[in-house]
Amino acid sequence: MKFSYVNPTQIHFGQGQIETIATSIPKDKKVLVIYGGGSIKKNGVYDQVCDALKEHTWTEFSGVEANPTVETLDKAVVIAKEQAIDYILAVGGGSVIDGAKYVAAAAKYDGDGWDILIGKHQVTDAIPLGAILTLPATGSESNSGSVITQKSTQTKLPFMSPAVQPKFAVLDPDSMKTLPERQLVNGIVDAWVHVCEQYLTLPTGAMVQDGYAEALLKNLLKLAEQYGERDNNEWRSNLMWTANQALNGLIGSGVTHDWATHMIGHELTALYNVDHARSLSIIQPSLLRNQIATKRAKLEQLGSNVFGLAASSDLAERTIVEIENFYRSVQLPTELTEHGDDKAAAIDTIIKQLETHGMVALGENQAITLEVSRQILEDAVK
Repeated sequence: MKFSYVNPTQIHFGQGQIETIATSIPKDKKVLVIYGGGSIKKNGVYDQVCDALKEHTWTEFSGVEANPTVETLDKAVVIAKEQAIDYILAVGGGSVIDGAKYVAAAAKYDGDGWDILIGKHQVTDAIPLGAILTLPATGSESNSGSVITQKSTQTKLPFMSPAVQPKFAVLDPDSMKTLPERQLVNGIVDAWVHVCEQYLTLPTGAMVQDGYAEALLKNLLKLAEQYGERDNNEWRSNLMWTANQALNGLIGSGVTHDWATHMIGHELTALYNVDHARSLSIIQPSLLRNQIATKRAKLEQLGSNVFGLAASSDLAERTIVEIENFYRSVQLPTELTEHGDDKAAAIDTIIKQLETHGMVALGENQAITLEVSRQILEDAVK
């Protein structure tokens, strides 16, 4: 292991913690509150934000999509520049927070904000931002990553910069009370695959990272089993904190990462509007089977330590079946079904987009070429 690790985001966790933004954001800062479709006005979160910011000067921008588009976010960038915004407060799930990160960075750049996503502009400066999490899934509230879509070209790309790491994040489980069931189960699976992308790679002997990753995976299995209890504070709190810890940088420190499932899944989302978590549950099983030779040791470790499976020569294969069963238990698909009737044409389109976006050598060994990605997609077809 060799790594440098720090997570500077201050977490305010628990019921009633939205009030902490009153002191977390300096009162002399002009604030832009960014949120999504307006659900925060139905669950009481918006009213709490208004109350907490009553001594601040602030304005708002709404309408950030479930997969935030640059076309929408650039409108917020204009506001941030014209009104000399000093601080951004993202109120929502990972998409809103990702979008706010883009706005924070693009507002400090004179060129086309999309330059950030294609690597033409490296982000070194951004408007400070904080986050109020309402949908646990991505961990975006305390990491430096963001994923943005360009609707006009059906392109979904990530960027990372310490400059857009939230200064603070409020995690109040009460904000989850009115979430649709589809979003809750998406959050469980999204967090699961985030852990897998940092764990299901190569043996590294990193006992803390492996052990913590396994604890998080067992949490998610238990939360899925206890889904009928989702209306109590304990269940909501544990999902919110588990999803946060899945991608706050700790379990990924000093270990090999994969992220191929995400890169292929992003194309499904951009092209066919498949929910992010569902794109992951569709791609991951066939990807694991395709890469089983190099992932066998960690799959066996997961099967034994998380699913409690007995040792056998086919332990890795049985572990993949258990992962599929887990996805199906929360009604998420494990096969490519949400992409139209012409499956061959859909796969051709996805492969073309992967090539356009430079995703031609994916995975921890850079062994997932376009040809391998095609095989993974064909294996995922129902």
